[in-house]
Amino acid sequence: MESKTKLVHLIEDIFCIAVLILMAIFPLAELAAHFLFKTVIHASSGLIVHFLLFSALVAGMICTRNDTHLAISFVQYVPEGKARNRLKIFSNLVSAFVSIIIAWSSISFIKVGLDGTMVGFVSRQVLASIIPVAFAVIAFRFARRAYDNCSLNGWKVLLPVLAVLFGTIASFPSIAKIIWGFDMPEVIFGICELYADIAWYAKIPLVVFMIAAALGGTPLFVVLGGLSLLLLQASGGEQDSVAVNIYFGLINPNIIAIPLFTLVGFFLSESKAGDRLVAAFRGFFGWLPGGVIIVTVVICAFFTSFTGASGVTILALGGILFVMLHEHLKYPKEFSIGLLTSVGSIGLLFPPSLPLILVGTVMQVNIIHLFLGGIIPGFLLVIAMIIFGIIISIKVKIPVEKFELKKAVVSLKNASLEILLPVFLIAGYFTGTLDLVQLGASAVLYVFIVEVLIHRDIKFPDIKKIFDKAIPIIGGVLSILAVAKAFSFYIVDTQAPANVAAWMHEVISSKWVFLLILNIALLIIGFVLDMFSAILVVLPLIIPLGEIYGIDPVHLGIIFLVNLEVGYITPPVGLNLFLSSYRFQKPFIEICKYVSPFLLVRVVVVLLVTYLPWLSTWLVSLFTG
Repeated sequence: MESKTKLVHLIEDIFCIAVLILMAIFPLAELAAHFLFKTVIHASSGLIVHFLLFSALVAGMICTRNDTHLAISFVQYVPEGKARNRLKIFSNLVSAFVSIIIAWSSISFIKVGLDGTMVGFVSRQVLASIIPVAFAVIAFRFARRAYDNCSLNGWKVLLPVLAVLFGTIASFPSIAKIIWGFDMPEVIFGICELYADIAWYAKIPLVVFMIAAALGGTPLFVVLGGLSLLLLQASGGEQDSVAVNIYFGLINPNIIAIPLFTLVGFFLSESKAGDRLVAAFRGFFGWLPGGVIIVTVVICAFFTSFTGASGVTILALGGILFVMLHEHLKYPKEFSIGLLTSVGSIGLLFPPSLPLILVGTVMQVNIIHLFLGGIIPGFLLVIAMIIFGIIISIKVKIPVEKFELKKAVVSLKNASLEILLPVFLIAGYFTGTLDLVQLGASAVLYVFIVEVLIHRDIKFPDIKKIFDKAIPIIGGVLSILAVAKAFSFYIVDTQAPANVAAWMHEVISSKWVFLLILNIALLIIGFVLDMFSAILVVLPLIIPLGEIYGIDPVHLGIIFLVNLEVGYITPPVGLNLFLSSYRFQKPFIEICKYVSPFLLVRVVVVLLVTYLPWLSTWLVSLFTG
């Protein structure tokens, strides 16, 4: 049995990797066909977005298998024991219940709501069938995990079975539509209406229940999916509206760049690119007072801009940079760890940052405008951290390194291909040669050639390990993105953002007071939610407020990100604080203490970016005006 399970897991992994590779190959093939043969590949665009659908859902299945879905992290404060174990059982049962409803509603959507338009030689209905299959597998795996965690005699089998059974019963409106379509018997139609009435009267306690489930560690995509199902049905909508939004949310070409650039980041972090870049920048800046601080900040910003996950930067580069700062140059341990923890997220404002792409997708703002809007605030943040580091260098009298031209030139030559990557990307896009999808695909090909074929840091057998590390981020983010679209659909449909915006405008007339309240609110949100979840869940609520107060959309997007960046290093639940504690083997409280001076610097930058809009909008106006 165990060998069969391992075989299934291997097939899943290989399938997901193959689809991701195809998602990178097709845009390049399309580009080659255009330039070399002045032709197009038939149905390539449709196939590419369905590759995205398949990769997202299979990656979601793998995340469920490996228990790597994104969730609110309060459970980590519960000591190991019965209480924590029962929270896990509860979370898995809720997840199985919600996932099986989405599976049934997806079948309903495919049968009744999706036409048979062909994508190449395959119909959309066949391609969309991955949705119910994936969610059925996800439901089974959550139920299985509840079974594995349960030690109560008699309940071990019964609880998971009941979760799936009750989920199926709750799916009656979708099952009825599968059987009878829209011409269901009157008595069946009456039962479906009864479900809507029950949802209406029970929605408040059930919403509270789902929020409690989120705090109990239930994955965020499950919580958002459950809320969407409940609220849409309570408002007279159909259960399969969730499946509709999952399907169309995951065939959005704007988000194809997310998995592609995630792969780019992991190819860089798993190679020796960091060592080469550190050597090059150290060779050219080490002779300056605080020159190594410049190296540290710039390298971390570079890596984070490509991985889109600041924690990866801390884990991948923390070791080598800490040795350089503390052991070689004798920077205080507290300063070195504090700097490395705080600069792990400063690259998120630079293209091709995944959070920038997500913000543009959610706000329906030109992503390139957001790329431009993040450059000056990003550089301001980099410069602020460098200046603070140089002040410390002078204060503790850190000796400078002797400049050796030959050594510097050699190190620059060794790192030249990595340094050229952002130049290549910027040139490719702004000359109009590449669109965003082609840019991501080209970047994957570029780092593959550089790190695997030229530098040979990554051996061919190790490539699967890189995909294995990237898939949890791809699956975790895209799972939330899929159901968040359904939740956003409900919110917009009820005009809740517009109503909140109107009420806020009546209470607070000053734009500047609103921005201050927004800063405080976003810092609090950053304590609880990771950046990707906050973008998908919270940002849609803020967009109408920005419109009422006349805030430029690009400026609002940058304010949102720069605040959430600070959340990564803000106690008590800033993600980077935990990762740093793990990486440097220091108590969490000590890490918080080390980071506090840098946190103050970051807050000052947040206020400057918030109250000086031209920092975010000037480059956009320059290129578009």
